[in-house]
Amino acid sequence: MTSERESFDLSGPLHLTNVLWDNSNHRKAVAASLVQGVYILERDRQEKREGSKALAPPWWTFFQFKLLRPLVDDVDSSLFGAIYEFRPSNSQQNDTIYKSPRYVIAFRGTLNKSHSVSRDIELDIHLIKQGLHQTSRSEIAIQAVRNMVETVGDSNVWLAGHSLGSAMAMLTGKTMAKNGIFIESFLFNPPFVSAPIERIKDERVKHGIRFAGSVITAGLAFALQAKQSKDLAVDPFAALAAWVPCLFVNPCDHICSEYIGYFEHRRKMNDIGAGVIEKLATQNSLGGLLMSAFGKESEPLHLIPSASLTVNVTPSRDFKEAHGIHQWWKADLRLEHKLYNYT
Repeated sequence: MTSERESFDLSGPLHLTNVLWDNSNHRKAVAASLVQGVYILERDRQEKREGSKALAPPWWTFFQFKLLRPLVDDVDSSLFGAIYEFRPSNSQQNDTIYKSPRYVIAFRGTLNKSHSVSRDIELDIHLIKQGLHQTSRSEIAIQAVRNMVETVGDSNVWLAGHSLGSAMAMLTGKTMAKNGIFIESFLFNPPFVSAPIERIKDERVKHGIRFAGSVITAGLAFALQAKQSKDLAVDPFAALAAWVPCLFVNPCDHICSEYIGYFEHRRKMNDIGAGVIEKLATQNSLGGLLMSAFGKESEPLHLIPSASLTVNVTPSRDFKEAHGIHQWWKADLRLEHKLYNYT
C-alpha cells in the first residue's frame, strides 16, 4: 500500500522551485530529498512499482538530477544507495550553480519492511558493535565512492545519508579523509552509539557523568597505548580534522542527539583546563577500547574531530518525527548551527 510520505507531490519540498546552491537550507533540503529517493527506490522494488507507477523518480528529477545507478546489497539484493548526476537545464541555472555538486551518492537507513528489514537490522547490530566497516555493504559503498572520486574528483561529489545510511556515509567519508580526500557530506540523524546522556535535564548531573566518562576513557586509552607501545604523540584525528561533515540532529532523537553533548563537552573541558583528557577521550570509545584489549578490531564511527552541526529545535510530536528524514526539507524549521573543529 502506498504511503502519502512516499509521494513527492504529497510530502516533498514543492516550495523549492529555484534552488540557490549557496543557501545552506536549500542544499540540506536537496540532499535529504535524494536520500528519500533511495528509500522509495527500494520500496518501488519491493512493491514491483515500475514505469509510471514508480514513486521514486520525482524525488530527484524535481531538482534536475538523473539516477545513474542504484547500489545493490550483495546479501538480499535490496537497494541501499544511489548515484545521482546533476543535469540542470539552461532555464534552471543561476549564479549559484558553481556551488552545486556534479554527483551525489546517497544511502538510505533501515526499512521496516519484510523484504529488507532482516538485513538492515543485521547491519544495525554491526554498527552498535562498531563493526560496520567489516560488512560487505560498506565495502560496496566505499568502492563506489572511491571509483567516482577517481573519475570526477572529490570536489564534484557529495555524500548523503540518513540513520543507518548516515553511518554508511560517515564510514565512507572517514575512509576517504584518512587518505587526504575530503568529500562534502550531509549526514541526517547520524547514529551515536552511546548511552543517551543528552536526555538528562539536570546540566550538573549531565556534566558530571560526562566528566567521569572522559576520565575513565582517557585513562584506559592511555594504559592500553602504553601497553601496546604505541606512539602517544600520534594523533589519530590529525588526518580527519580537515574533513567537516554537515551533521543534522534532533534533540528528541536519542539515536543522534548525543552529538550535541559530544562536541559541547569537549569545549567545556577545554574551558576548565582539562582539554588534554578530553582530547584523548573523544578519540576513543569505551566499547572500542575493551574490544581492543581483547584483540578485536573496531571502528567507532561517531568519533570525529570536526563537524558543522545543525540542530532542529522545532518541537517534535514523537520519536518517529524526530528521527525522520522528512523534517529536513521543511521550510519553517527552527535551527541552531555551530561549527566545531578540534585537532
